[in-house]
Amino acid sequence: MDPDFSKSTDGLIPAIIQDSQTDCVLMLGYMNNEALKKTTTEKKVTFYSRSKKRLWTKGEESGNFLNVTEIIIDCDRDTLLIKARPEGPVCHTGSDTCFNEKNTPSEKSADPKNTLDFLLELQTTIQDRKKNPSDKSYTSSLFQKGINKIAQKVGEEATELVIEAKDENPGLFKNEAADLLFHYIILLAAKGVSVEEVIDVLKGRKK
Repeated sequence: MDPDFSKSTDGLIPAIIQDSQTDCVLMLGYMNNEALKKTTTEKKVTFYSRSKKRLWTKGEESGNFLNVTEIIIDCDRDTLLIKARPEGPVCHTGSDTCFNEKNTPSEKSADPKNTLDFLLELQTTIQDRKKNPSDKSYTSSLFQKGINKIAQKVGEEATELVIEAKDENPGLFKNEAADLLFHYIILLAAKGVSVEEVIDVLKGRKK
């Protein structure tokens, strides 16, 4: 990817932000080369703020970060499409998007066969339990107990899965596998790592 920042006098190019799960367009911002590098490195959308005259990471004050899953450049190399998973409302008004639309799934993302989207939806729910704790939430209670307890639960669930793998009960095996996956995503959230980042590592290993 080689954007041409020289096409504008201020060295900025537009970046369209799209929800990677719902396909909904969330907002439009501007990036210079430095903002793009920071976005690519940290996997959180960073713009160049034309009003503040500095780099601005979306969510740096509100906590409503945009977690990058993919960056695409257009045919003229002067516009970016960034697919991301939002942590909370995107607009400063509290709306889902800066266009005052509800961020709802498209026909494609609503397909129950799209299992990755379901995992990303689950991840969003888990991240919300971390950010907005509830006394009635099991997930919130794990976050409150800390990383050692969460890691311990992952170990326990992994052991239970191994035990069920030695038996011939597919139903119990799948239940234990689901428990392990659920607690694994909680562990990722506790460490500030997304499912998408782990997938990127796997992609990097592909030969």
